[in-house]
Amino acid sequence: MADIQLDYAVPATDLSEYITLFYHFRADVPMFEDTERADHAQFRFRLSPGNSDYRFPDGSLQPAGENHIIGPTSGAMRVRCEGPVEVFGMGLTPSGWAALLGIDASSMLNRVIDASGMFGLPRLRAATAALREAEDNPARVAIAEELMRDLIGGGDRGATAFVHKVDAWLAGSPSPDMERLVAETHLSRRQVERKCKTLYGAPPKLLARKYRALRAAVALVSESESVDDLIARGFYDQSHLIREVKQFTGHTPRQIKAEPSLLSQLTIERRTALGGIVHPLISDT
Repeated sequence: MADIQLDYAVPATDLSEYITLFYHFRADVPMFEDTERADHAQFRFRLSPGNSDYRFPDGSLQPAGENHIIGPTSGAMRVRCEGPVEVFGMGLTPSGWAALLGIDASSMLNRVIDASGMFGLPRLRAATAALREAEDNPARVAIAEELMRDLIGGGDRGATAFVHKVDAWLAGSPSPDMERLVAETHLSRRQVERKCKTLYGAPPKLLARKYRALRAAVALVSESESVDDLIARGFYDQSHLIREVKQFTGHTPRQIKAEPSLLSQLTIERRTALGGIVHPLISDT
C-alpha cells in the first residue's frame, strides 16, 4: 500500500456538472497491473514516461497515449503501465462528455482515444508540462480546471436536464423501474434509450445493473449489509450477485471482502469518504 497512492479532489462548482472527481495516482513499482471497475468516461494525463494499455471487457487490448480519453465502460477493465507510474485524471459526467466531445458515447464504449488529436497537441503538451511541474495536488487541480473551462466552452449542449433525471433514477432505487424514468423524462421509451446511449454509452437497463453491482461491492467492503440483504436489492440469487459483481468490478464478492486489489480498495475507501459532498453515484460506488 505504501508504494501506491490515490488522492481525489472535488471539482469547482462551475465544473461539477461536467467532472465527477479529479485524481492523482502514483505507483512506485516497475510494472503496475490491476483491475479498474466499470466507470464514467475518463480523461487522463500520464505524467511519467513509459507505455500503458487497457484490456477492455470485450477482450480488446488498446494502447494509451500520453493524453487519452477512455469512453464509458460496460464492465471491469485491466490496466497495465510501465512504472514508476504517475497519472493525473478526471472522470467525465455524461454532461461533460456532451460538452467536451459532443459525439455518441456508445460509439466509444470500451474504447480509448488519443486526446491530442481532438484538442490539439500544443495545448495538451503545455497542460501536461504544467501538471508535471506542479508542486502539489491543489496546484494540479487548478491547472486542470483552467484547461477544462477552456475546452468545454459553450456548455452542455442541452444534456444536463436529462442527465439529472437519469442520475436521480439510478440513485433512487437498487433496481429502478424503466417506466418511472420514461414518466420522469416525458419521453418515449425508445427516446430514453437512445439518449442514454448517446450520453452514457449504454441503455438504461445496463446502467441500472452497473450501479447496482458497484453499490453492492461497496457494501461488501464496508460489511454494512449481509449477502441476503444484497440479494434483496434486485439480484435473483447468490449466483446472480456473484456474476454481476464480477462483471462490473472484476472481482467476486469473496475476493472483494477477503483480498481486494490495492486499486479497488483505495478507490472504494477514498470515494466513500466523499459521501454527502458529491453525488451518490460517485461516493456510493
